[in-house]
Amino acid sequence: MTNQHNEIVCFGEILWDVLPGRELPGGAPMNVTYHLSKLGRKATLISRVGGDQRGIALIKIFEGRGIDTSFVQMGGNRKTGIVLANPNEAGDMKYDIVEDVAWDYIERQPDHEVLISQARYFVFGSLAMRSKTSRNTLLDLMELPCRKVLDINLRAPFINREHITYQLGKAEVVKMNEEELGLVAGWYGNYIGIEEKMRLVQDRFNIETLIVTRGAKGAAVSYHNQYYLHEGFKVQVADTIGSGDSFLAAFLSKFIENKDIDAALTFACKVGAFVATKEGGCPDYHVSEVDRANIHD
Repeated sequence: MTNQHNEIVCFGEILWDVLPGRELPGGAPMNVTYHLSKLGRKATLISRVGGDQRGIALIKIFEGRGIDTSFVQMGGNRKTGIVLANPNEAGDMKYDIVEDVAWDYIERQPDHEVLISQARYFVFGSLAMRSKTSRNTLLDLMELPCRKVLDINLRAPFINREHITYQLGKAEVVKMNEEELGLVAGWYGNYIGIEEKMRLVQDRFNIETLIVTRGAKGAAVSYHNQYYLHEGFKVQVADTIGSGDSFLAAFLSKFIENKDIDAALTFACKVGAFVATKEGGCPDYHVSEVDRANIHD
């Protein structure tokens, strides 16, 4: 790990998850950045908050936990983003992502080019493409020389096939959940098995590493056409907010070391399961707690 540069740069939403009775900080790119930092990686986020109380509070929280927020823009006349989140009977979250908020207006800055060009990975999602300003900034940054990681986050009504296929064509590493895999594979044919769907998407877009999370069933990885499967860990779930984001952070934290895929996948499943035992996408913890947690194969 270098001292001068961020190893991983993430781009996209930073917001508050508004749950029944409480508000918790989150947003998939922020969650990934947070967990990368918790796992010992030098990571930063390009995003935007409003100059309101919620925005100021987010910056204070993450700075207080040692997270680099120097590329989180502040101000403008848009409020800090919120998501209205409610759990269903299975404990999975349903989201109402409020539009026309600060992270829809992430502006291109002169120092972004050096920041990303010096990083090992540039991580971005599909949700940041929903608005013109942030989309144009992201499209510019996606052209910079850096290994690109697409974290698909398909939330109705923000599902644009043209945008998603463009991003898929740019990324070396792609992470999605099983439902998202079914939707994307379904654009091109009627495929049944998860491995067949993964092979289709990987071949069509020339993706080096395709990761598919499967909730309580674990996750699968197709890497250079080799297929890896982990059946997950059994835990007492508090909520699933941020579980997939922590999974991606954990996988990248090992992948960047050229660890073997099985080891990276097992560690990612363990961290994702651990975070599911906590409330919210950014619970405070030390990495040593993951191994001590009540997690079973």
